[in-house]
Amino acid sequence: MTDRTHPFDADAILKGIRSWVEIETPTEAPEQINHLMTVVADGYRSLPATVERIAGKDGCGDHLAVRSNWGQDKPGILVLSHLDTVHPMGFIKRLPFRIEGDVAFGPGIYDMKGGAYLAFRAFQQVCLDCQQTPLGITQLYVSDEEIGSPTSRALIEAEGHKAKYVLVTEPARDGGKVVTGRKGVARFEVFVKGVPAHSGAKPEDGRSAIRELGHVILALDALNDVKRGVSVNVGVIRGGTKPNVIAEDAYAEVDLRVRSAADADELVAKILGLKATTEGVSLTITGALNRPPYEKSNAGAALYEHARSVAAELGFDLADTYTGGGSDGNFTAPFTATLDGLGVDGKGAHTHYEQLYVSSIVPRARLLYRLYQTLR
Repeated sequence: MTDRTHPFDADAILKGIRSWVEIETPTEAPEQINHLMTVVADGYRSLPATVERIAGKDGCGDHLAVRSNWGQDKPGILVLSHLDTVHPMGFIKRLPFRIEGDVAFGPGIYDMKGGAYLAFRAFQQVCLDCQQTPLGITQLYVSDEEIGSPTSRALIEAEGHKAKYVLVTEPARDGGKVVTGRKGVARFEVFVKGVPAHSGAKPEDGRSAIRELGHVILALDALNDVKRGVSVNVGVIRGGTKPNVIAEDAYAEVDLRVRSAADADELVAKILGLKATTEGVSLTITGALNRPPYEKSNAGAALYEHARSVAAELGFDLADTYTGGGSDGNFTAPFTATLDGLGVDGKGAHTHYEQLYVSSIVPRARLLYRLYQTLR
């Protein structure tokens, strides 16, 4: 039986994806995530694998580490997937699972339950074939990627250090491209403390925290540099109490994206080093790099070329791309060959029209299956 005719059935796989999608899993609903983790774990019970469940903490759900019963004595393949979504509970009423032609809709179906299910299905097929892969396989399902992986990062990095290759089942981009680079992400909070006063009777006695925050916003905006791939966004602001009171407090939340570790070091230091420009006003900025830049290393490039040759054998071209969004691949790329965007193709991540393309299911399942078989 040739690789192109391997028994992956789109309808059967889509049925499995649907069963995961219809269990809503917002990051902030750990009981829902744990329900799905149980379903996922049960899928591995009859397979030659050990299942380790890591209890959730800090309001997040559990994580699941599944390890093949072979190849665990040397560096192998780590497959990263997340089961949490950004969609709130009840969103499935607005975006119910449905199929229209080549499109299947549902919350989290593209980002990334479709790809997570393919990781399971490809591993299942390896086991059904009764063929051990050259390398051991560890599949890690986490519950908090959509909020920056605060409780899973240490686990991801520890497993990444033990692996030879990391495959990330985040969705494909722009017609099926895999991801070979992502910007690093940093987050900051800005706290401004001014002096309150009556805005009509004694404005000269006040020191406006909002006015100072305006200076900070302009300073942050000036750091944007499209050519370098640096983006700084002030996404949340709050301040003041009444229109006739000089504002005593102001607050902002800031997102920074950078292409390289050097840019990260430079820009994080600049943002943390901003000073108040108004006498009598204090400025405090806290924050740090949340996800390091995912730069295309030599090992990562070689992994991509291998995947590209496998895809060619399967009958399709596998292009790559760079994106500004972060993923758990950012954590492993600095030290282990990492290939991202191996999930389903589609569009509309985080939206009310999130969708996968049914025609992408079988080719992407075959690609993962063959990567499991051919990586050495």
